[in-house]
Amino acid sequence: MNEISENFDLHDHDHADDGKLPVPNEVQEAIRTLLRWSGDDPAREGLIDTPARVARAWKEYCQGYNEDPAVHLSRQFEEVGGYNEIVLLKDIPFQSHCEHHMAPITGKASIAYLPRERVVGISKLARVLHGFARRLQIQERLTAQVAQCIWDNLDPFGVAVVIEAQHGCMTGRGVKTPGVGMVTSRMMGAFLSDPRSRKEVLSLMGY
Repeated sequence: MNEISENFDLHDHDHADDGKLPVPNEVQEAIRTLLRWSGDDPAREGLIDTPARVARAWKEYCQGYNEDPAVHLSRQFEEVGGYNEIVLLKDIPFQSHCEHHMAPITGKASIAYLPRERVVGISKLARVLHGFARRLQIQERLTAQVAQCIWDNLDPFGVAVVIEAQHGCMTGRGVKTPGVGMVTSRMMGAFLSDPRSRKEVLSLMGY
């Protein structure tokens, strides 16, 4: 256990017995420092409880660090009635944060695979996405991680992942260009080697 986790010297307005996750004072003080750096007064009424709230929010935003997304693919089904065509979960909403500015990434993902002998419950594909998204990310790596996880654990003929997202580090700062979306894709197996399969899955995804 690290030093911060062991030290529960809590701020007066954040009691550990209120049922909420206790936040070490070092973490709260870091957020107060950021508030002062931004030009505000962390001691004013509206910001007194903000450090603890922000700390708990970030624990939730980054809960993917506490799980192995592959676990969601462990329960598989072989009785598929001879089905051997594309399985697609389309337009899955997700939220992440970029590792460069810790700004929000919001978007949708389409995940498809071509089963060899085994399938999983469709909700598990979304859980894999969220497991990787709830970490500090870049969109390219997120796309690759989701595809690789499905490839490694389901042994399918092919995997296709397409993610379309907006990045707060571009829309809210820097060039400040709202409405711009970034699209990334990762194709593996048949979807990479067979142009017809690739065209079919992209068409089903709406691309």
